[in-house]
Amino acid sequence: MINHAAVKPRDFHSPVQHGSDFQTVPGSPELQQLSLQQAEGLCERLGSATEEDFSGRLQDREPTPTDGHKVNVVYVDRSGQRIPIKAKVGDNVLYLAHKHGIELEGACEASLACSTCQVYVSDAHFDKLPEPLEREDDMLDMAPMLQENSRLGCQIFLTPELEGMELTLPKVTRNFYVDGHTPKPH
Repeated sequence: MINHAAVKPRDFHSPVQHGSDFQTVPGSPELQQLSLQQAEGLCERLGSATEEDFSGRLQDREPTPTDGHKVNVVYVDRSGQRIPIKAKVGDNVLYLAHKHGIELEGACEASLACSTCQVYVSDAHFDKLPEPLEREDDMLDMAPMLQENSRLGCQIFLTPELEGMELTLPKVTRNFYVDGHTPKPH
């Protein structure tokens, strides 16, 4: 199990932003700055994951013992092309798209600081997702072409219940990078 002691408020520190509720967590860069709410949500989503699961980058996460099988998901790109993918339980929708060359931007690299990884989740699967964190809702509020079934791909981790889920990319995103930066998978 995850060491929940690693996410207790007494361990919080931030050398840059005094008074923030961020802490440093061992592991990947994506997991190094988590708010308590994010860390608790991640712990709930990953359930039986161990600390060893966080030793690499989030997109390259090795399966946990509970990740024993695959799920089929379909991305629908901006041109309407359907891209079926067989994925591992526990995969992150944003990084899965990057791995397969699907243009799901993710400008903030999954730090919940943008809405460029917005996807429309198929109606049959939308209610099977955990409730979004408040920060995800805040970012979605800034997303162009927001719909009732909008979620951020960086916050969706595949579970067996999401078998057959369809993820449609919106026609546009709003990237606040001035230099036109688009992150690429590592």
